[in-house]
Amino acid sequence: MGEFLLKRTLLSILILFFVMLIVYALMYSLPTSYVEVMARELATKPGSLKSAAQWLAELNASYGFDRGLVGGYLTWLKTALTGDFGDSWYWTVSVVEKFQETVWVSFWMGLVAFAFQIAIAIPLGVTAARKQYSVTDYTVTVIALVGISLPTFFTATLLKLVFGVKLGWFDISGMQGRNYHLLSEWGQFLDRAHHLVLPIVTLIIIGIGSLMRYTRTNMLEVLNSDYIRTARAKGLSERRVINHHAFRNTLIPLVTILGGSLPGLFSGALITETLFAIRGIGFASYWSMVNGDIPFTMFYLAFISILTLLGNLIADILYAVVDPRVRVH
Repeated sequence: MGEFLLKRTLLSILILFFVMLIVYALMYSLPTSYVEVMARELATKPGSLKSAAQWLAELNASYGFDRGLVGGYLTWLKTALTGDFGDSWYWTVSVVEKFQETVWVSFWMGLVAFAFQIAIAIPLGVTAARKQYSVTDYTVTVIALVGISLPTFFTATLLKLVFGVKLGWFDISGMQGRNYHLLSEWGQFLDRAHHLVLPIVTLIIIGIGSLMRYTRTNMLEVLNSDYIRTARAKGLSERRVINHHAFRNTLIPLVTILGGSLPGLFSGALITETLFAIRGIGFASYWSMVNGDIPFTMFYLAFISILTLLGNLIADILYAVVDPRVRVH
């Protein structure tokens, strides 16, 4: 296992190096020079003692844009490895500080949605497989296909229209009510939780379909296996066959998927957070990209790349742990 982890880690670092090179190349090749825009803004600020040309030269030097593609990338990488990603142009604070301010909102929102997805999708997928071609199976299939097919912006807008505008049960944007500062600490917590209901429901709906279908497909494959027919032939009850034999083996591929999804809890839900004005990492990254905030955009893309590689590594490890047919030496 140690050798396996070492190989996978080294491969992930190599992949990350080239992925970030591609990201830097895209920033370097942008048709609109956001660096020039930022230099002009800095030069026109009250008290600025530098011209736009001086600011432009300073910004290009700090991000390596004046050293060519490879030289500039190595300059940015050297600085990034020290934990210094510069200051956000749009948010006017340190990139790391803005990240720490927003990431936990996205994490808790994603964690709650993830827990509900598991609690709803896996039991329904198993039930649909047990009752194949029944009304229950068709109902679950339709629900799954609806969840897979509906885009995030449509689901979010529909929930806002029905439960926010028509029924008035929830606010349609933001994380605080008008009287938030007048509430007790517990009241503020409930107010924030109330504002997060619709975004969390949106994440549940768009994520539940694929997990439900995957569970059903795996369960059907397991139920048609020889050892399941043998267990039934021995006279075991259907409940024991399902719970002690089929379900355990159904979880093997599911565990790898769920494990690979865990790092994604930190990456935020860009579309959902933006539509509901939830100030998480997804919301911050969206407005940074729209406004040409290169430092924050570079950091966010590096963060997403690391999470993706970490998720794949976790999935590989979990698969080697839970599947007895896989042996890693």
